[in-house]
Amino acid sequence: MLARDEALAVVLAILVALAVTMLAVLAGAFAEMPEAGQGAVREPSCSEWTDGCIVCARTPQGLACSTPGIACVRQAPRCLKP
Repeated sequence: MLARDEALAVVLAILVALAVTMLAVLAGAFAEMPEAGQGAVREPSCSEWTDGCIVCARTPQGLACSTPGIACVRQAPRCLKP
């Protein structure tokens, strides 16, 4: 049977491994996130578009984009509002 210190060491090792894995996943997700408007429909007549993950719109204040959902699947950008 493991001593108390050994059990604590095993639990900490597991927690560190999980933390490193989560950071790697998040870093990959943020690396794939486009900047606001990147990959957007380049037509000046399109005022709102989506790629299946984010929705971007031209506003008087500038470009406004939503944040992607956790399980989004990117597609080709398409215009929602001409």
